[in-house]
Amino acid sequence: MSRRFSNPWSHDDHSFLDILKWKFGKIAEPPWPGNASDDPAPWQPLARETIAAQPAVGWRAIWLGHASFLVQGAGLNLLIDPVFSDHCAPFPIASLKRLVPVPCASDDLPRIDAVLLTHGHYDHLDLPTLRGLGKDTRLIVADGHAGWLGRRGFHRVSEVPWWETVEIAPGVRVTATPAQHFTARTPWDRNRGHWCGWVIEGAGQKLWHVGDTAWCPAFREVGERFGPIDLGMIPIGAYNPRVIMRSVHITPEEAVQIFQESRCQRAVAMHWGTFRLTDEPMSEPPARLRVACEAAGIDTFSAVPVGAPVETG
Repeated sequence: MSRRFSNPWSHDDHSFLDILKWKFGKIAEPPWPGNASDDPAPWQPLARETIAAQPAVGWRAIWLGHASFLVQGAGLNLLIDPVFSDHCAPFPIASLKRLVPVPCASDDLPRIDAVLLTHGHYDHLDLPTLRGLGKDTRLIVADGHAGWLGRRGFHRVSEVPWWETVEIAPGVRVTATPAQHFTARTPWDRNRGHWCGWVIEGAGQKLWHVGDTAWCPAFREVGERFGPIDLGMIPIGAYNPRVIMRSVHITPEEAVQIFQESRCQRAVAMHWGTFRLTDEPMSEPPARLRVACEAAGIDTFSAVPVGAPVETG
C-alpha cells in the first residue's frame, strides 16, 4: 500500500459534515467590510514575441491564472502548476469553469525545460495540459506522485521531498518547501501524494512559489534558509468560509505575514480570480491584500493582471 502524507504540526481541520453544511448553505462567512467587486482577475494577452527570448538579466515570471506561472531565466523556461484547460475538474463542471482565459495558447510557449508541480489537485495538476506538452517533458513533483504520473506515460519524473534539492541545469537548483494542505483526485486516494512549494535558485537570484497552503510554522524557516527571496508567488484567494478553508488556504492578511516571515523582497499574488472555488467575491482577495499591505507598510507585494510579465533583473 502506498504511503499516506500528512501535515507534521497540529492544526485545525474540517469534517465531511462541515462540507455538507457549507454546500447546503448552513455555513457562511460574515462579509468583509471593505469594497470589492465580484469581477474575475484582469487579463492581458501575452504575445509569443514577449516570451520567445529570455530576459536580459534575472528572471521573468508571468502569471497564467490561478497558480500557473511561466518562469524564464538562466537560459531556462519553466512552468509551475500549468492549467490550460477550461475546467479545473475531471470533467466539465459549470461551477468550475475558467472565468479568465489563459493569456497565450500552449503553442505560443517556448521550449519548456521542466514543469514544477506542487500537488495533485485538478486546479494544479492538469493532465490534458501535461499531455499537450508531451510525455517526455521533465516533471519535478512533490513526493509521492511519480508512480501515478508514470502509469499515465510520463517517464521523466523526479520526486522531491520537503527541503531536498535537485539541480535542473548547471547552476540552477529547485528545492521543495513545506506547505500545509492535502491532496486527492478521487474519494479513494486522499493524501497518497505530498504537497509543497518550490524555491528556484539561479542567475544570482531566488524565486519562491509558495504552493497551495494554509498558514503553517514552516514559512519562517523558509526565510531563514533562503531569505532574502527576490520574488515570491504567494496565494491570496479561496479562503471562505474559514471553518472549511482555514486548514488549507490562507487569507490575504496571512499572505502578507508569509511575505514578511519568508523575507520576500517582492511578490505577486496568485490563486485568485480565475476559478470560483469558494464563497468570497472574486475581486475581494486583491482588495484585502492592498489594505493589509498598506497596514504593514509594504509596497512590493501586488496583484497583477493575468498575462503581465514581472521582471526581477
